[in-house]
Amino acid sequence: MTDERTANDQSPWMPFENRRRARDEKREAVLRMAVQVFLEQGYHRATLNEVAERLNITKPALYNYFRSKDEILFECWALGQEQVDDLIAVINRSRQSGLGKLRALVHAYAETMATDFGASLVRFDPRDLKPHNAEKVRAAKRGIDLTFRRYIAEGIADGSIKPCDPKLAAFAIAGSLNWIGHWYQRGGSLTPDAIADEFAIRLTDGLARRSVKKASAEAAPAPRTRKPTKGENR
Repeated sequence: MTDERTANDQSPWMPFENRRRARDEKREAVLRMAVQVFLEQGYHRATLNEVAERLNITKPALYNYFRSKDEILFECWALGQEQVDDLIAVINRSRQSGLGKLRALVHAYAETMATDFGASLVRFDPRDLKPHNAEKVRAAKRGIDLTFRRYIAEGIADGSIKPCDPKLAAFAIAGSLNWIGHWYQRGGSLTPDAIADEFAIRLTDGLARRSVKKASAEAAPAPRTRKPTKGENR
């Protein structure tokens, strides 16, 4: 009788967990390359042929992992949104003042905008997605806006932020942050962290009831909950 363990050791097929891990890594590689091509060329001009060529695979091989170009676009957006959701969850659990939470969110969001997947949150048009995915994107955008408003309202209530219109203040802050996703270029003179430090102060200084120095002492460093995706350093 053949020893079962020996027979399995001689099998040319990888164990299930190894196969799944390899598939996940390849799928991630497709997304990393696709988001780079989409950002460089624009979603409509970019082709899956270009993505496949850069990965040194055939275009049909891409369809082992994704069914369509717009599905890849949605997954790129989803990875960026996951980063934002994670950092908001950390801030929500903190005991900072409203101003402290706002500054932490501005800092973390600015850093996210300087990544490829973070930029996908603002560089791509939801109308290019299937209706149900486009609605998910719009709902997530509303959620981010409401989080900014909530932190501002909390700051007004606890006295760390001057009385203001939370909606207008949130629009002004988010608009500035979202633009980072359009102008940031890797390898520039400023690092994402340096940009985030500057924006965290510049975008909240006018709202702070107390001095910037005192408020800064209260605000904890921006959360770093996300493990950077391999090869991503935008």
